[in-house]
Amino acid sequence: METVFTSGSAIAITENHIKQLHRDLLRHSNKDDWHRGNYKTSSNSVAAFDADGNPVGIVFETATPFDTPRLMAELVAWFNETTQEKTLHPLLTIGIFAVVFLEIHPFQDGNGRLSRVLTTLLLLQAGYTYVPYSSLESVIEQNKEGYSLALRQTQGTIRTNIPDWTPWLLFFLKALQHQMLRLRTKVEREKLLLAKLPKLSVQILDHARNHGRITIGDAVTLTGANRNTLKQHFQNLQKRGLLVLHGSGRGAWYSLA
Repeated sequence: METVFTSGSAIAITENHIKQLHRDLLRHSNKDDWHRGNYKTSSNSVAAFDADGNPVGIVFETATPFDTPRLMAELVAWFNETTQEKTLHPLLTIGIFAVVFLEIHPFQDGNGRLSRVLTTLLLLQAGYTYVPYSSLESVIEQNKEGYSLALRQTQGTIRTNIPDWTPWLLFFLKALQHQMLRLRTKVEREKLLLAKLPKLSVQILDHARNHGRITIGDAVTLTGANRNTLKQHFQNLQKRGLLVLHGSGRGAWYSLA
């Protein structure tokens, strides 16, 4: 996949890169073939539904398909200029970008997922290298009500003369703090566990952490240990909730839990 950012210290992003990310994000969904990677062509305002799945009203009016290209061009230009000139702290710039992106809702579907992908990528480029190791998605999932409320409170003011960024930015910064604290707890817990693990198990976990995955074959090459011995270590790590098995047979591989 083509890189989303330009090289150098300043973050930069383009509309084409955003469209490419959307296309990649939905590439395995056949129902999304018709709109993947393209701005919306019909209204996608956020609706509320009853218990039976019937729409009961519009919660939030998003940008029209006609206005979307202009608004996205303005958003991207603002982000790049603000980042280049460093007129705001990177976390504030990224937070504002995310909430305006969601207010525009530029694609027919997948806007929420894409906003979180973009947020993670922008945070990484800004130097917050911990973000891949603790899920921002799960933090938001655990506080859906607060997420929705903060979004609506800020989004309703974005097109007024006095936008109120405070509700969303407070939620966003607290979510990032929670994400970091969860990672810290996870690291401390892992240190305690690793202190009691055999050397082979520690090597297996280190390889999975550094490469994102490991197979038993990888472990044989890495350690030179007997395959059956390694299988026992993999099974024990699974039982302890430190590894997750993906697939079966020759195609089986493991990742960190």
